[in-house]
Amino acid sequence: MAGEVPDLQALVRTGTGKGAARQARRDGLVPGIVYGGGTDPLPINIPYNVLFKKLKDGRFLSTLYNMKVEGEDDVRVICRNVQRDVVKDLPRHVDFMRLKRTTKINLFIPVEISGEEECPGIRQGGSLIMVRPEIELIVTAGDIPESIAISLEGLEIGDTITISSVDLPAGAKPTIDRDFVIANIQAPTVLAATDDDEVEAAEGEAVEGEEGETEAAEEGGDE
Repeated sequence: MAGEVPDLQALVRTGTGKGAARQARRDGLVPGIVYGGGTDPLPINIPYNVLFKKLKDGRFLSTLYNMKVEGEDDVRVICRNVQRDVVKDLPRHVDFMRLKRTTKINLFIPVEISGEEECPGIRQGGSLIMVRPEIELIVTAGDIPESIAISLEGLEIGDTITISSVDLPAGAKPTIDRDFVIANIQAPTVLAATDDDEVEAAEGEAVEGEEGETEAAEEGGDE
């Protein structure tokens, strides 16, 4: 489960509009906004280097932060959107939403796999196919899981892992009601190709046999 909520330092953005946003970027800052929580939106700037490092670390959109802004009370926030430059793919604007610890939110939580060494299917040459490397869950803001743990121990070729077979963290539930596949153990490609060849050969022999019987019947009719 998530541990201590990390801090995220930000500055109050005194101006609004495109002009203030462009000036912030020239100063090495990324403009943003903090909204929700029953209070007025708060325009902010975040140092580009700080934001870039957070993005590079991963899970930025699913991490609860304690935002610290000088002159403002600390507030728990989660990023809801990062606008990027369409050419350079660099962050240009960020949106944060204020949260209470009891707030329910939808987040994509990464799947963490273990037990490969104890998986007979993989030892026999099978491959792990991740259908859903992330699962969208409804979670409590104050108790966001780092990941969803899934073990491959004892799984054979052809076995599948569905959401119903996973122990989810307390208070978390999937956004999809039906039982969906997360991963499966697929047969080796060579083995699958061999099976296909055998099926095609068997079908070919069956067709040849049918043709032979038809020709024999036609010859008998001519007599």
